[in-house]
Amino acid sequence: MAQPKRSPGRPKTQPAAATAPAPAAPKKRSIKRKENLSTTVEYEIPSRAGVVYMLPQKGITIYDSEKNTVREIRYCPNEPSIWVDEQSENALKESVAFREGKLFVPVEKPNLKEFLDHHPMNMQNGGNLFKEVDKKRDAERQLEREFKLTEAIAMVRDKDIQELLPVALYFKVNINQPTAEIRYNLLNIAKTKTQEFIEAFDSPQVTTRATIQQAADYQIINMKNDGVYWFDSNSLIVSVPVGQDSTDVMVRFCLTEKGAPVLGDIEQRLDRLN
Repeated sequence: MAQPKRSPGRPKTQPAAATAPAPAAPKKRSIKRKENLSTTVEYEIPSRAGVVYMLPQKGITIYDSEKNTVREIRYCPNEPSIWVDEQSENALKESVAFREGKLFVPVEKPNLKEFLDHHPMNMQNGGNLFKEVDKKRDAERQLEREFKLTEAIAMVRDKDIQELLPVALYFKVNINQPTAEIRYNLLNIAKTKTQEFIEAFDSPQVTTRATIQQAADYQIINMKNDGVYWFDSNSLIVSVPVGQDSTDVMVRFCLTEKGAPVLGDIEQRLDRLN
C-alpha cells in the first residue's frame, strides 16, 4: 500500500552569516611641529629706499625721559651704550646701511637694535623713514581684523530683521525698503565700520535713537530747532541749545534719570501703534 505523501515541513533555517565588524576609525595623530622663532630683527624702509641708504648718525639727538634732558645718540659697535656722553674716547662710529630697503640686526648686536629703536626717523617714534618688521605681531593684528569682519558679516546674515532695524536707523539706512536691501546696506557698513557696527548692537544710545526717530516719524513727538515737544499737546519735553542737533539732545535726555519716564511713555505709545 502506497504511503501518503507528507507535506513539506518548514524549510531549515540557514545560520545567519556573521556580520563583519565595522572598520575601526583611523586614529587621529597630532602633527608635530616646531615653531621657528627668529632671533634676528628686521627693519625696513617701506618706500624709495634705493639700493643702499645710509642712516644719518651725526648730531642725532633725542629726549631721554629718564634723565629729563636731550641727549645725543650714535652707533658704535665697540661701545655698550648708544649715548654719546656715556661712550669712551676710543668709540668708533660705524655706518648703518639699509640695502634694498632692508636691515637685519642679529641678536649679537643689541646696541644696534637699541640705536634703531631710539632713532627719531623710526616710525614708532613719529619718524617717517623706517620701521621694525614684526611678522608675528602683524599677522596677529590682521587675524583680529579679519575675525572681527567675519563676526560683523555673520551678524548681518543671522540676526532677525527686528534686531537689525535699530542699527540701520543709527547708520541712517532707509528701513522702509525691502529686507534684502537693508541687509545689503548694513553689509557694506559692516565692512567699512566693523568695530562701530559690532558695538552698536549693545549700545543704549543706538536703541534709544531708534526709538526717538520712530516716535518722530509716527508723530508722537515733534523735533524742532529750539526743542522737542509732544506732538498732541505741543508741550515741551526738553530744550535744544542753539547749534545742537535735536535728536542728539533728546537721546541724551532720555538716558538720564529725569528722561527715563519720558522714554518709557514714548515706548508705550509706539507699542500701541503695533
